[in-house]
Amino acid sequence: MARLKRALPFSIIKYYLLVSFGFVFLYPILYMASYSLMDLPDLRSPFVNYIPTKLDFNNYNAAFTALNYWNALWTSIYVSFLPAAAQSVTACVTAYGLARFQFPGKRFIFGLVIAAFIIPPSITMLPQFMIYRDLGLIDTPFAFIIPATFGQGIRSSILILVFYQIINTIPVSLDESALIDGAGPYKMFARIALPLASAGFVISFLFSLIWYWNETTLSTLYMGNRITTLPMQLDRFAIVYNRMLAGRTMQGEKSLNVATYMAGTMLNVLPLLVFYFFTQKQFVQSVDRSGITGE
Repeated sequence: MARLKRALPFSIIKYYLLVSFGFVFLYPILYMASYSLMDLPDLRSPFVNYIPTKLDFNNYNAAFTALNYWNALWTSIYVSFLPAAAQSVTACVTAYGLARFQFPGKRFIFGLVIAAFIIPPSITMLPQFMIYRDLGLIDTPFAFIIPATFGQGIRSSILILVFYQIINTIPVSLDESALIDGAGPYKMFARIALPLASAGFVISFLFSLIWYWNETTLSTLYMGNRITTLPMQLDRFAIVYNRMLAGRTMQGEKSLNVATYMAGTMLNVLPLLVFYFFTQKQFVQSVDRSGITGE
């Protein structure tokens, strides 16, 4: 009983901190969800803050139309999933070569990986655009897919370092045993490195998916107006929505746009929330197994 009394204050503090930090992360989503369901009188009323008096789903109907949701969603999926998958495979192969083989220029190549991590993307944006223009990749999704396939995707250096750390934790004795049994480097990579580095694939794919999904600057620069993702459509949401409200008063248009814009933002992040909901267990386990938390 005495031991339980001593542990009780620590448990209260622990759960208080967990609830507090959890609320900090959930507050923006709760705020968007609440305001997206408000009608115009609730938005104008000073007595309504977070809980609407009634649920108004017309905001989602208007946002759905303004975003051209299904077309933009499909475009976001293949513009994000394909580069994320290609980038994960390339990062694993590159990290395996750096971790397991000795060759001339290895330190120089590893230094380039570190440099790519340090140099801001805004510095290389213009030269990359000129290269992609000369190669005919502008206004096509290949402006993302091809660089990701060759290790030049968004933040590829981070993923290479993650896989490099994971592969370094694999005992070299496993490769030596496979080599004695007659396995070559390709078979050792496929039979030993890939299964043991599966945690890195989950982390790499989820991070890449989020980076490509939320990228608007490079998407606008490389793909222009021919290819429109959900975040790109959300950037021009106000223009499209104002055209839909051309026959309404300016005051009503502005007030209504607040709730509808929140509905559009919720529709934008909803696919990522659903995807993470089904993969959160694998993601948490992968983070723990990869050792990127410092263990």
